[in-house]
Amino acid sequence: MYIGIDIGGTTTKYGIVRKDGTIFEKGKIQTAHEKSEFLQNLFGVISDLQQRAGTIEGIGISAPGIIQKDGTLTTAGSIKSLYGTNLREELEKHVQLPVVIENDANAAAIAEKWIGHARDFEHYICLVLGTGIGGGIIINNQVYRGGHGMAGEFGWMLMDQLPDSGNVESVSLNQRAAIVGGLCYQYLLATAHLEQNKAIHDAIDIFKLEEQGDEIAAHVIQRFFQDLSVGLLNLISSFDPEAILIGGAISENEGFMARLQQTLADLKSRHESIAFLQQQKVAPVITAKLKNDAGMIGAVYQVIKYIEQKKVSS
Repeated sequence: MYIGIDIGGTTTKYGIVRKDGTIFEKGKIQTAHEKSEFLQNLFGVISDLQQRAGTIEGIGISAPGIIQKDGTLTTAGSIKSLYGTNLREELEKHVQLPVVIENDANAAAIAEKWIGHARDFEHYICLVLGTGIGGGIIINNQVYRGGHGMAGEFGWMLMDQLPDSGNVESVSLNQRAAIVGGLCYQYLLATAHLEQNKAIHDAIDIFKLEEQGDEIAAHVIQRFFQDLSVGLLNLISSFDPEAILIGGAISENEGFMARLQQTLADLKSRHESIAFLQQQKVAPVITAKLKNDAGMIGAVYQVIKYIEQKKVSS
């Protein structure tokens, strides 16, 4: 058995995973954003899983941000306190088990190749929608990490309407088309002038408001789907993948995926070059099979391979 942990900006998911990638049991906790509390929570989860599962051979962790081969988190998404932390080192001295840290979108892409919807693809992209937007790029069946480990930070891409001064990341894909940092954030901006405005941290609440006839919610959601579709078209044009897989908790919502497909199809039809190539072959956008479990499963795959390689070399 292996422990799989998927660290998100809002929630950290964990589970006991078998060697074939199936999950024996799983759970989740809120993600603490203060470093010592975060580590103590992680130690507690691991200790509890060890007691329940008995023998654990290794721990695979998927996390947001730029992650170096030695387990150092150059960045960690919205968890600023972990920037520069060697999470692998912190864990291995505490749990004394092999630990592998993998970028969450890369882990999701790896999991989909292992037992998911990407088994027949050699060139594909996995996009994880959550607090921010992460991307895993697979070229010739290999994860493409870039020269500094930051390949796939699609959420950093800029959209339009750059501010005259200040942080241009305010118009990034993260802040326009992520779920928490995008959809919820844009709704907060759009309602800032209202006396009874309040922060909304769950996209479901915004969709409910739309159903109730809230015009602001309807406008923000429409713009959200458009911005996300523009990002997808840019990735299709730049990488020409065989497919783009959408992961993250929101991907489990069939209504959400149907609206995304509808918006994307409309933009494709209005993009002259892509509309022409659609007659030939343009990458489909599909739901990741493993949905919200993909990061956890992909991280376990990485620790299994790490342990096997150590056995061969020893």
